Amino acid sequence: MTVTVQPGSQARPFAEYAALPAGEIRERTRAAKRALGARLVVLGHHYQRESVMEFADVRGDSFRLSQLAARQQDAEFIVFCGVHFMAESADILRRPHQKVVLPDLKAGCSMADMADGEDVEEAWERLVAAHGDTLLPVTYMNSSAELKAFCGARGGVVCTSSNARAVLEWAWKQKPRVFFFPDQHLGRNTAFAMGVPLDQMAEWEWRAEDLGGANLRCLDERTRLVLWRGFCSVHTRFTKREVDEVRAADPDVKVLVHPECPFDVVRSADLVGSTEFIIEQVKKAPAGASWVIGTEINLVHRLALEHPEQRIRSLQKNVCPCATMNRIDPAHLLWVLENLLAGHPVNVIRVPETVKHYARQALDRMLSLKGGGSVSRDTLARD
Repeated sequence: MTVTVQPGSQARPFAEYAALPAGEIRERTRAAKRALGARLVVLGHHYQRESVMEFADVRGDSFRLSQLAARQQDAEFIVFCGVHFMAESADILRRPHQKVVLPDLKAGCSMADMADGEDVEEAWERLVAAHGDTLLPVTYMNSSAELKAFCGARGGVVCTSSNARAVLEWAWKQKPRVFFFPDQHLGRNTAFAMGVPLDQMAEWEWRAEDLGGANLRCLDERTRLVLWRGFCSVHTRFTKREVDEVRAADPDVKVLVHPECPFDVVRSADLVGSTEFIIEQVKKAPAGASWVIGTEINLVHRLALEHPEQRIRSLQKNVCPCATMNRIDPAHLLWVLENLLAGHPVNVIRVPETVKHYARQALDRMLSLKGGGSVSRDTLARD
């Protein structure tokens, strides 16, 4: 385990909260927040459901929320309504007097789980043995603290979907090749937008029984990027066919997608960018703008509610919400808040100090860089 969880020894069990009526949960949550006052900050990721987001003091993407939490000097408790890797990042960046709480420990990330520390370590050893000191590791924010520490200990860095381009530019100044994990699509889409052709990218099949063989042979002297074959289970559901269908139905539509989407979807879109970028594009659009958005459905629905003067809908009609993010519900939020109020914290996330040290190095390297958050359709169409 890369993190340990400090349970509350006399905490009230969640079973007492599971079947409470929605109205009672809402009123008790409001009361608990009032009672905790400045001791508490509740962070809400953009993909959370509305019944949770109504209690968020701060909204944002994963890293922005972690940074903002660390600036809450008075807050003793940081309740992170997101997923596991986000709470880990918050713990890495928190102040010594703070505790980070995740309302449901089962709120993980399927993409982050695709890059196991032992598998990445083995892949790295094989790559270095075959190609020498030519690689630098880069991990997406959507990864475990263990992998952030892996990068930090080897001179590598963390990236977000907002600054992936700046991170890759920096990384290639350090070494001729980058080993990028866990999301293949963010790595491929960003590098291609920077002018790196597909034949200079290789893929590492992390699920193969033999991690050496074919993977090592696919690299040659031209290879600049080795991609781990991880992916987001939500964003990979979007297809180019869906883009073509919405364009045929509405010639004035703008297609706006996240860079975790597949390559052909990203190349077909008008605008591509991080969660924060997507929100900003909608905010500054004029009344009557027509958007089709390829990202998590809770965010798309929220944008449609907040901007009724525009036409906003999902790229996929029946897209499902992020299942693991959706594990955070009002009952779990109330459960952790009332236990904090009673002095029995539950689900406190603790990253071991040895892991935290090197993970912080990788995050600090990222923070020292500057980078934008989007690429245009024209840029992505370059050969």
